[in-house]
Amino acid sequence: MCPAPAAFDFAAVTAPFRMQPGLRRLAAGAPQLTPLDAGARALGEKLAVLQSHSSQALLAAPGFDAGPALRELSAHAAAAHPEAWRQDAQGWHAPHLGWSLHGDDLAPRAHAAALPGIGPCLAALPPEWRLPGLLSLAFAEDFAVIDGDSARIPWLAVCLPSNWAPEDKVGRHFAEVHAPVADNALLLASGEHLARLVTQPERWERFVWTLTRHPRLDAHPARVDPAPWPPQASADEIATRAHFRTEHQTFIPVPGMHQAIFTIRVDLAPLAVALADPAQARRVHDALRSMSPAVLAYRGLADVRDRLLDWLARHAS
Repeated sequence: MCPAPAAFDFAAVTAPFRMQPGLRRLAAGAPQLTPLDAGARALGEKLAVLQSHSSQALLAAPGFDAGPALRELSAHAAAAHPEAWRQDAQGWHAPHLGWSLHGDDLAPRAHAAALPGIGPCLAALPPEWRLPGLLSLAFAEDFAVIDGDSARIPWLAVCLPSNWAPEDKVGRHFAEVHAPVADNALLLASGEHLARLVTQPERWERFVWTLTRHPRLDAHPARVDPAPWPPQASADEIATRAHFRTEHQTFIPVPGMHQAIFTIRVDLAPLAVALADPAQARRVHDALRSMSPAVLAYRGLADVRDRLLDWLARHAS
């Protein structure tokens, strides 16, 4: 079984709400990857994306060599989670999934139950994407490479984006990637500094969150239901449709390359489950109440803000 996910840090929910980097140093030894087992929701959704939409998830800028980053990611995974990822002279092994990769060739693991669908899915990928595909299915996190010299994102393996399209971001500068974000002045001003910072040896993390009516981890804009929040629904009815969506993001430096592997772990829970603690409901209430009209519109919350505030206030009492 995979370990319990790291708890979302509600210290990241602040009022007044600001779109900002929010980086903090990662505690020594803190996990940056989360192994997936056969029953994990993220595994099922990632597999579905790689089977049907791999060209929107696995992307590289022309000419970019992802080899150093992949070697560092694989070595980190093997050292941190040897029960879920191993590498040796024969290749790479994902014991939880029951599959190994020898060069470009896939093989079921001896004495392990190979999960159905994974082998054919990975075999259908171009050879250079089979290792990233296996890593993506072995762990809950999505991955991207950040180049510290250019502040660009030349490579992505992102199956579970949060209302953004990876195919629109590959090869782009940090400022271009975040240009659509509302109230983005703080993010844009820190972009090049952040890219240099996270590619240094020290490790960093950040937490982000939102409220959403979308019930799946995969929130690619092409696969999100465009229907609005029900205009006549009560606050309680809205709350039953709402989910608390979070991301834990970390950075794994790639030695000698001025690069970092950006890890993104998405979690999603019904609002009442995620905010069962009144103090947490109060923090989200105060942050939501302080969001600017631009942020509310960007996050699709303008029409439902007051009803969510009503429900949150009652559950914060």
